[in-house]
Amino acid sequence: MALAAVEPASASSFPKGFVWGTATSAYQIEGGVNEEGRGRSIWDTYSHTPSKIHGNANGDRASDHFHRYKEDVALMKALGTTAYRFSIAWPRVFPDGTGAANPQGLDFYNRLIDELLANGIEPFATLYHWDLPQALQDRMGGWESLDTAKAFGDYAGYVASRLTDRVRNVFTINESSTFIDFGYGAGPVELAPGLKLSQARLNQIRHHVALGHGLAVQAIRAQGRTGTKVGLAENVVSCVPAIETAENIRASEIATREMNAGYLTAILEGKYTDAFLAYAGKNAPRFTAEELKIISSPIDFVGLNIYMPQHYVSASDHPNGFSLLPFPTSFPHMASDWLRIGPEAMYWAPRNVAKVWDVKQIYISENGTSAADKVLADGRIIDLDRIMYLRNYLTQLQRATSEGVPVAGYFQWSLIDNFEWSDGLDKRFGLYHVDFETQKRTPKLSAEFYRQLIAANALK
Repeated sequence: MALAAVEPASASSFPKGFVWGTATSAYQIEGGVNEEGRGRSIWDTYSHTPSKIHGNANGDRASDHFHRYKEDVALMKALGTTAYRFSIAWPRVFPDGTGAANPQGLDFYNRLIDELLANGIEPFATLYHWDLPQALQDRMGGWESLDTAKAFGDYAGYVASRLTDRVRNVFTINESSTFIDFGYGAGPVELAPGLKLSQARLNQIRHHVALGHGLAVQAIRAQGRTGTKVGLAENVVSCVPAIETAENIRASEIATREMNAGYLTAILEGKYTDAFLAYAGKNAPRFTAEELKIISSPIDFVGLNIYMPQHYVSASDHPNGFSLLPFPTSFPHMASDWLRIGPEAMYWAPRNVAKVWDVKQIYISENGTSAADKVLADGRIIDLDRIMYLRNYLTQLQRATSEGVPVAGYFQWSLIDNFEWSDGLDKRFGLYHVDFETQKRTPKLSAEFYRQLIAANALK
């Protein structure tokens, strides 16, 4: 099923052919962790480590999507979505990360893809959404090893050779900055594998992840069907001008390039910026010219995961040309303390990415929010806070598309409530409420908001 070409938007609607979807990830929703030959991931290990996850929850069952995928596809169809971004669990395909593939490894995804296509929903597959095979962490130190990047390329080629007859769009790696800084570094939230490494080791891991992305792109080109499109999904460091003057806007563009220099900039430019290498100093990653060439293998689109502004910036006399402004303690946030409300990030992030790197196609690969989601006595979930958040962010996205920023689609995070990493089952991001005891799905008011938005292709 081919997606329609995107035409420029008017000021009151989104572009004709705009892709409306939802997004999820394997470990967060699937469950079925011991079925069809799946191996262990670092999240299986981490979530079973006492005191690491809120409420001692884990993803063993999660939202039981492994068994209820047909029901969940029906929910997508009820929303009117035309696309679905899901991730493939690497340990389902290669239980040990490398070596012999599991014969049943892709069976679930084949069933899911066929069900999506039968319902007129385009599959967008993500190859890595944080569930590294535990065997690679044990044998190699995970992404600390160059061999893990090579193993990821092999895995990507294997999947591409078997699924791209039906999956025409592939994301390589999801949110490198998040799982590296919080999984291997001393981030404010701890993620699997829960290590606290030095900055030098973190920068080398970041390089290996970027290299893994490049090797995957090359493998998909070599082994996938002709015409397969490939990109990445990154939690871009969004830099918003505090006041929209020409000087501050230029500062936000410079900041976008430099604050993403360790990963996204390297991929899109094929080099580390001078400022990044100077700032890193002795902690700079070791790399070769050939590795940078692989890292910058041409991609077809850039996926941006946008939840909030990471920085507000202003022009500065400092040699770097920008100043990062501090957030006041009163800055508003959603149910998750980290999720600051800054709708303008949805305009400036894609606008700056397109401007700085001349990117021709962008997807908002994730956007959404946790909310209080109290179930009323009559069973309804009136999540006005989520609707407020979505309306304001999508207004800014409409602003971007009306100005010609090349955003081709939007994937709402998330279709259903799920296992929310270190927050366990406590924080809910779904358009559909999940009772984790009975697995009953119930539409929230935000599901109706999104359904009407899609039907109109405009905010009303």
